[in-house]
Amino acid sequence: MDNAIQIEHVGKSYKLFKSNKARLLDSIGVKRPGLFEMHHALSDVNFDIKKGETVGIIGTNGAGKSTLLKIITGVITPSEGRLIVDGRISALLELGAGFNMEYTGIENIYLNGTMIGFSREEIDRRMDDILAFADIGDFVHQPVKMYSSGMFVRLAFAVAINIDPEILIVDEALSVGDVFFQAKCYSKFEEFKALGKTILFVSHDLSSIARYCDRVMLLHHGKKLDEGPPKQMIDLYKKVLQETVTRGKGQQNQNAVRSADADNWKQYFTVNPELNEYGNGVANIVDYAIVDEHDNLTATIEKGSRFTIKSKVLFHEAVESPIFTFTFKNVKGVDITGSNTRLEEVEIEPAQAGDVYVASFTQQMSLQGGEYLLSISCTGYVGGELVVYHRLYDLLNVTVVSTKNTVGFYDMDSETEVVKMS
Repeated sequence: MDNAIQIEHVGKSYKLFKSNKARLLDSIGVKRPGLFEMHHALSDVNFDIKKGETVGIIGTNGAGKSTLLKIITGVITPSEGRLIVDGRISALLELGAGFNMEYTGIENIYLNGTMIGFSREEIDRRMDDILAFADIGDFVHQPVKMYSSGMFVRLAFAVAINIDPEILIVDEALSVGDVFFQAKCYSKFEEFKALGKTILFVSHDLSSIARYCDRVMLLHHGKKLDEGPPKQMIDLYKKVLQETVTRGKGQQNQNAVRSADADNWKQYFTVNPELNEYGNGVANIVDYAIVDEHDNLTATIEKGSRFTIKSKVLFHEAVESPIFTFTFKNVKGVDITGSNTRLEEVEIEPAQAGDVYVASFTQQMSLQGGEYLLSISCTGYVGGELVVYHRLYDLLNVTVVSTKNTVGFYDMDSETEVVKMS
């Protein structure tokens, strides 16, 4: 068989229930119109990956990338279609997802190796390589609940990367740890390519996609938009990011454009189902938006481009000095950056009951390619104490797409010069 992975007419659909009551009625077999809507995460996807190929998958939020990877790795089953996999898979998706926090590092190595299908003897033969790659010293004999987040992902990555898989699936996992560990990860990745391993690579770092991949598939709204050479697909992806979707033979779908002039901005964004919302009710954030440099409403921003965060606030009572804020966190919960109108020294007139204010923060996107959580709020000080009028915490998932990632959380946009001295 020439194909390591063969995907034939694969689709995945979910029921989106109107309420918990609707979910319960459906679970007991009650058939009633309007209990749920069907969400098609993937529709009729066809794709082959040949043995020894390195193939990339790119696409915006909601494109279906994670769903497709979970189907390939067996985490979920497709609603339709057929999947054929020829070879042992190692998936770097959610690092450490199978770890027992009470077990030591060594015990978790054996646990994970056994789950993948290795015998204790086979794990023993790989133990030295795993420990050398993780490089966490004597901590490997301590319960992993005592590890720092960096140590945890180093061990998880070391286990996943050193089991000698025939097919390696990587989803944004090469950016773990410090710069030296990242270099080691990329070196191992290149070693796998040189050995002729089959690699499926998903990343928002388009420079890595262009560098490593032989071929790229572009997903959009659960469907395969196109496939081809990396540069060609990256160029097409940029058109998708501009909300002008070019399909197949050059046809354009202008219906996807969401202009910032539209009413009710928030209807175009997917809100975090775990949103933490609170405040004293003196004011309410009634609308919000992220606007790209093309004046489109979108939660996907290209690194290096200008974008604006907007919040519309209705005041129910008088507020002397309202403060508008935004914050970006990474998916590990670390605050990366943010600002507010007080830090920016913006003078704001006192708000009266019934007033509506719109706050806009415009800046260049300098964060590295990846996923981030955006929070916004309206606050103020009363009697020297901070008061939260309304806060939407972890409101939106924002995707940053990059053609060049540097080290760390953000890009300093360095002007680089190397001069040979004779």
